[in-house]
Amino acid sequence: MITFDDIEPQLVSLLQAHRESLAPLGPMLINRDLNGRVRIIAQEDRVTDDAGRAAMDTVAADMRKKLGAHVAPEGSLILYEADLDAVAASGLSRPLAEDLPGYRIVDRLATGTRWATVEEPSDGAARRIVFFSIKGGVGRSTALAACARHLAQGGRKILVVDLDLESPGLSSSLLPDDRCPRYGVTDWMVEDLVGNADEMIEDMVAVSDLSELGDIRAVPAHGAKPGDYLLKLGRVWMPKVTADRATEPWPRRLNRLIDALEARYTPDVVLIDSRSGIDETASAVVTDLGAHLVCLFAIHGAQTWTGYRILFEHWKRAGVVKDIRDRLQIVAGLVPETDSVAYVDALRQASWDLFGEYLYDEVEAGATAEFSFDLAEPDAPHQPWAIHWNRGFAALERLHGNEVVVDDERVRAVFGEVFDGLDKLTPAED
Repeated sequence: MITFDDIEPQLVSLLQAHRESLAPLGPMLINRDLNGRVRIIAQEDRVTDDAGRAAMDTVAADMRKKLGAHVAPEGSLILYEADLDAVAASGLSRPLAEDLPGYRIVDRLATGTRWATVEEPSDGAARRIVFFSIKGGVGRSTALAACARHLAQGGRKILVVDLDLESPGLSSSLLPDDRCPRYGVTDWMVEDLVGNADEMIEDMVAVSDLSELGDIRAVPAHGAKPGDYLLKLGRVWMPKVTADRATEPWPRRLNRLIDALEARYTPDVVLIDSRSGIDETASAVVTDLGAHLVCLFAIHGAQTWTGYRILFEHWKRAGVVKDIRDRLQIVAGLVPETDSVAYVDALRQASWDLFGEYLYDEVEAGATAEFSFDLAEPDAPHQPWAIHWNRGFAALERLHGNEVVVDDERVRAVFGEVFDGLDKLTPAED
């Protein structure tokens, strides 16, 4: 039985076999629809003779033999289009194989996000830093709050945005209930669909008292009164249809929100808390918001490395590794108090193996690689910034309120490596 993962290798083999007969027809697209069925699309004006159409019919017949249920129904297996670039742009498009120039595969996905397109770093004044993890419960949100305080104490203006919409909670670490703003990200995303969002910017940001020296502003996932949060959440991911009938995908709307917040509050650093896991929400945060740094939280275990392996392999297959690899940084969350050195060593090795397999350049003897690092290289992205869990975490259980005094010495003992890494990216004098 041919399954989804067999489609591409079979297609590549088939098209290589028919390379000569198809050459006069020029570039082609392989369209894979929502059901995983493929069809071949040729340039309309290139197939004008009987020989060209006969070649296409032969390829179609072979596709039916090799791909079984994964070919389009009779009558729609071969299509001719006037503008192949427009067709490619309507889905997730990438080259099919290095030795088949001009052939692209176009995937249609049920979601508006893809993990396989990476926005350039934002060209605004603020540095955007995303906190992401494959699984929850790794101390990611607490680390973000601690980093917000550290950076603010150093004089930076910090904006924290809670985009863990399915599991909101970061804002409660930064804002007491009586300081939570009227609206949150979810309200903005829903009201944007009907043109009301611009009026909400002023009422969705609150000042946190977490830093007594600096400026921290927080944008929660929801407002002081969540309202019917689940019904709003179900509409957050909708694309917006504009007045001229164009469609704006929800990740682009989210990016527009961040741009608007930066324009209004002029932060030096924007810290963004992402949902955990390889889902469409996290995809938009990690790849579509123009992040300057993505902190990849890791617990040394099979679930973490399997998840990152799937993600890195997808980026490699999609040809976007070079677009994002220099913006990634492994963070070792919840390093245990006992045997911590051995734990971090094992995590470092696993991280290096993964980065080496998918993200680093292969280095030939005597050659210099563009992007490759030794296991012990201190500034390499695989080198974990360790968060050493201990009872110092208790100093951050309540991050706001007049009765709380944050013990900076204990906090640094826990998060110091992350602080030092962020200081290099966001020097205080900026």
